[in-house]
Amino acid sequence: MKRKIIHIDQSKCNGCGACARACHEGAIAMISGKATLIRDDYCDGLGDCLPHCPTDAITFEEREAAPYDAQAVAEHKNSGSTGIGCPGSRMQTLHQEHTGCPGQKSQVLAGTDDAVPSVQPSLSRLRQWPVQIKLVPAHAPYFNDARLLIAADCTAYAYGRFHEDFIKNHITLIGCPKLDDIDYSEKLTEIIRSNDIKEVTIVRMEVPCCGGLEMAAKKALQQSGKFIPWRVVTISLDGNILDD
Repeated sequence: MKRKIIHIDQSKCNGCGACARACHEGAIAMISGKATLIRDDYCDGLGDCLPHCPTDAITFEEREAAPYDAQAVAEHKNSGSTGIGCPGSRMQTLHQEHTGCPGQKSQVLAGTDDAVPSVQPSLSRLRQWPVQIKLVPAHAPYFNDARLLIAADCTAYAYGRFHEDFIKNHITLIGCPKLDDIDYSEKLTEIIRSNDIKEVTIVRMEVPCCGGLEMAAKKALQQSGKFIPWRVVTISLDGNILDD
């Protein structure tokens, strides 16, 4: 149907997030630092977001769009994936730009005549936000064609090369079944069932309580009804890989 709906000029957007907070339907998300209308049927066309934009990046347009769906909006808001509430939980896709290897650059140290390699700084490989299983939106665009990492939060502290060996080229979900009083399998099932996930890697600690995360992930894979390659990696307390 043809109806009035918002249009966001991303060339004018400064990434402040004011429109996402003002949108009561959660139709706007911050993706790659820019405001984005994530689904037409979330937008009611009333324009509560317009007066909150400091750069006039949002206007009305009339075009072919799915009708406003109040039930879909309610489900979206209940999933915790809207821009309402804590700004730190707003959905974002991150684009880490690494040009070359800093560790291969040379520098001359004071008091010497020889060029020696500089120390390579740590590089973040995180591709999205948020990362907590209970906060991540189940229908985020970054799940499309994704390699999914489901990890116990302690693993990143125990294993020194966690970003390079696990987070790199993956969409990352973390949690701790001992601290979070929720059933991860329900949320993980929705994510796997609703998106085109290419593969799943589960990383856990050797401690028994981490078995809850592994079992939730396996249950989600089974309940999704999909055949997706998966593996489990166990990290020891002293930071070694026990099995893969």
